Amino acid sequence: DGEVHMNELKNGNTEMFWNPTSEVRRQRLKRHIVLFEEQMDFESERLWQHVTSAINKGDQHKATQEKFVLEEEQRNAARERRESGTEWKPLLFRHDAATNEWRYKYEDLRPWDPLNDIAQFEKDGILQTMERHLSTRMSNHKTTCINNQITRHKRSAKDCRRRKTSDQPSNHSQNTESSCSTPESVQELSDDDGKYLGFESLCAQCGKEMNHLKEIHSAVLSLQKAQQDIHR
Repeated sequence: DGEVHMNELKNGNTEMFWNPTSEVRRQRLKRHIVLFEEQMDFESERLWQHVTSAINKGDQHKATQEKFVLEEEQRNAARERRESGTEWKPLLFRHDAATNEWRYKYEDLRPWDPLNDIAQFEKDGILQTMERHLSTRMSNHKTTCINNQITRHKRSAKDCRRRKTSDQPSNHSQNTESSCSTPESVQELSDDDGKYLGFESLCAQCGKEMNHLKEIHSAVLSLQKAQQDIHR
């Protein structure tokens, strides 16, 4: 949150490296934390409270003592588990044998997708991302249905044109030609065209997923209202 300078040792010159202006501060992500009184004993802020307090007071000796107390308690607990044969099963971390490191079980390292990701939140220590997967699937499926019908529509129009340009059309082709009312161009479709092609009721799956999307939308609105109430 403060200015950062680079000091040139050779000539003593000082250069500004980082200046967090008021505009920069306004763009910071809002920090949400669990209230201290609601935290459990092993959550970081509560567990390290005495060490943190000593550091903030500039008492390095006290901070070192408090850190030693915590580490000694952890050693004793590990010793007791080892003697009783109790296996320690982490809830949120797994051991990576390849790198000999502990990794967060629910880590999500993919880039944020503004078109699909709605919000990220933590529940019971698990980071989760609310996504628009359902609406995306529905949109893709609907697009596929429309494209398939347009393809069939174009093929029908092409057949009609082929019959029209036939040198010696048979009686059957003449009858088909007269009954063919398909427009030759389907580049632009109006609402009426959509109804004509049957796009209004694409398929049962679209209808189901539309209902699911409405339910999710209602749930999201409910969550947003609850958030607003909590902030107030």
